[in-house]
Amino acid sequence: MKHEHLLAQMKNRMPEKRFIHTKGVAETAITLAKMYGEDFEKAEIAGILHDSVKYANQKWLRSIIVSEKMNPLLLNFNHELWHAPVGSYVARTEFQISDQDILQAIEFHTTGRAGMSKLEKIIYVSDMIEPSRKFSGVELLREKAKVDLEDAMTSCIRHSISFLIEKKQPVFPDSFHCYNDMIQQRGTVKE
Repeated sequence: MKHEHLLAQMKNRMPEKRFIHTKGVAETAITLAKMYGEDFEKAEIAGILHDSVKYANQKWLRSIIVSEKMNPLLLNFNHELWHAPVGSYVARTEFQISDQDILQAIEFHTTGRAGMSKLEKIIYVSDMIEPSRKFSGVELLREKAKVDLEDAMTSCIRHSISFLIEKKQPVFPDSFHCYNDMIQQRGTVKE
């Protein structure tokens, strides 16, 4: 990995299991970026930094959402969503990442959104299918990612929304917008 210095900083911010996940996301993102003609260095950076504040204090995360005038709707949803937009802020302010595509890939890696770039899709999919992920259906998602990024993204957002609904959890509107956008572009999901 080219960005070992970023990876070293992540090691101190998270438990070992999450660090293994972070490395897996970065490696998967590099593979998918090369497969689908995206800048693999940008994919690596976004993959390394995507969970940079996953274990930050909730009060601090909330304060950044408020002070930076991020989407206030976030505060009405599970705090698990907060690390993505705040992680984008930290990537920009602490790690001096100025590339908007990288910042958005970090910001929307938990919810998705309508109009995602190729890099955003790569990070979203990589986060869901990296090698340490173990859940029913992950192998099918991995196979789809090898064949068609758009189909994989559609299946991943569908899986995420279905999981939340099964758990009787609210679904952030960006996820519905992402799903609708993918379906309107591609048609129905092939299962």
